Amino acid sequence: MKAVAILLLAAFVLNGCGSGNAVSTSSNDIWGAVMAGGAHTSSGFSFNTEFTVASDGTLTVSSFQFLNSGTCFGSSTITKEPTGKLLVTFNSDDQVTGTFSFTITSSAGDAITLTGTSVTGTVNPNNNFILSGGSIIGTWALVPGSSSSCVAVTDGSFTMTQTTT
Repeated sequence: MKAVAILLLAAFVLNGCGSGNAVSTSSNDIWGAVMAGGAHTSSGFSFNTEFTVASDGTLTVSSFQFLNSGTCFGSSTITKEPTGKLLVTFNSDDQVTGTFSFTITSSAGDAITLTGTSVTGTVNPNNNFILSGGSIIGTWALVPGSSSSCVAVTDGSFTMTQTTT
């Protein structure tokens, strides 16, 4: 009986530190990104996306839409769904920290990579550790493709926020 109590206590302590549970997102969440910096038509990017997070942090993107026209991505089509990872942990107050990466590829071979330097939000341990109030801040870089209308390699910063519909 004592061994069972010790195991339950150990499980409770590990759970409180977030080390044993994967954080996920709701399928009803929309993430909006605004990207600052860049040059000429390789600037002014913004998009909305919807994704869920697998237990290993891999994103499954269900929707993606650029909101900008007049940029080099404005007339390009996305050749495949963007890919990425969201790896987070949470503390005993259910506050989230972590890392984020996201890559968008166009039909012209352009690639935009977003790298999150700050991920914040909260989780509800009583609701499958669903992330809410998520915010990601970081940097982005664009590498133009061979048949691109984008200018040379450029970069900037971004902010991405989570909204539940």
